[in-house]
Amino acid sequence: MVLDAFSVRVALGVVTLTLFVLFFTSYRRTKSPYAGWWGIALLEYMLGNAAFLLNGTLHQTWANPLGNVLVVAGSYSVWAGARTLRDKKAAPWQLAIAPLITAVASALENPATNVWSGGFVYLGMMTIGIALAAKDLWFIKASLSQVHKGLSIAAGLLAVYYLGRWAVYAVEGPVSPMFQTYFGPAPSGLVSLVLLVTVSFSMTALSSDQLIKGLRERASRDHLTGLLNRGTFLDLAGTELNRLRGTDSSAAVVLADLDHFKAVNDEHGHRAGDAALKAFAEACRASVRSTDLVGRYGGEEFVLFLPGATQERAENVAVEISRRMSTMEVPGGGTFPTVSYGVTSSTPATADLTFMIEVADAALYSAKAQGRNRIVGADRLGAATIADEARS
Repeated sequence: MVLDAFSVRVALGVVTLTLFVLFFTSYRRTKSPYAGWWGIALLEYMLGNAAFLLNGTLHQTWANPLGNVLVVAGSYSVWAGARTLRDKKAAPWQLAIAPLITAVASALENPATNVWSGGFVYLGMMTIGIALAAKDLWFIKASLSQVHKGLSIAAGLLAVYYLGRWAVYAVEGPVSPMFQTYFGPAPSGLVSLVLLVTVSFSMTALSSDQLIKGLRERASRDHLTGLLNRGTFLDLAGTELNRLRGTDSSAAVVLADLDHFKAVNDEHGHRAGDAALKAFAEACRASVRSTDLVGRYGGEEFVLFLPGATQERAENVAVEISRRMSTMEVPGGGTFPTVSYGVTSSTPATADLTFMIEVADAALYSAKAQGRNRIVGADRLGAATIADEARS
């Protein structure tokens, strides 16, 4: 049976349009970045294949290169979507360079008479784009659906198919019997049609996973500062402390309170107070390690859990946070409030998170009593005194 390239492309266009409408609707409802990128890719594939339908007409001069560019752009949009599932972004130049090179190559090979103008570059760029998507899909952190592995394999097989197209095109040319039979427009369109339908069903599961992940993230974060909320912080810090039990490393807790915060709100308004809270959160993120936990404990009070940190290191982190905050530009001028800190550290084998927080809170109270804008370590107050203050 000989496949009709025109009919396959029309069928591919109809299916792609249908999937685009479905995914555009899904994106409007969920705002899933991956659904958005997949919708863009479907639109680019659809318009690219529509342009190919003009081959053999007076419009081939511009339609053929445009089709190459749009289909290549669609492959890189799939890659951009795959990166969002790893919480990464593709830079605009990374998405633009392959279509641009394809456009130049297509324009230089007589597109008015050559339906395969720029074909060598076009097939090579398609192979690279699909392979990049397969790689990023494979390295997505395991989700509940585990669908990303299947998607990665499907994308990998398509990349292998395009690699075969590129190799046969380079060796035998686009008019050879082998290329026309296995890698021409009709068979490749049929392969794309099957994969588009198969992959689109899987995309629904991935988009749902991404949406659920976003909802969980929002539920565990303070909406203003982006730091962990109190409940999530206590859960994660308690889990980490239990993990550290039996080790020789220490762990530290830092409680921080913005000085005279009420006066900031009273004198400059709640917008200024919110700016101060966000500035402190930004200073924290820039000062701690990726393994450290930072949460908003309540109001203008914050808490840090530093696994493996000594008392000295925890106090140095507090110094760094205040240093960074003091250099930040204040909206409308002025200065951000100073910060008082209470710091304690302990060996996980004997530590209790609740008691460590109570000890740090007592040290923070002492810092305020001494005039604020300072760091007080529990070790300098004396173990007995600080324990009594913590329990009082």
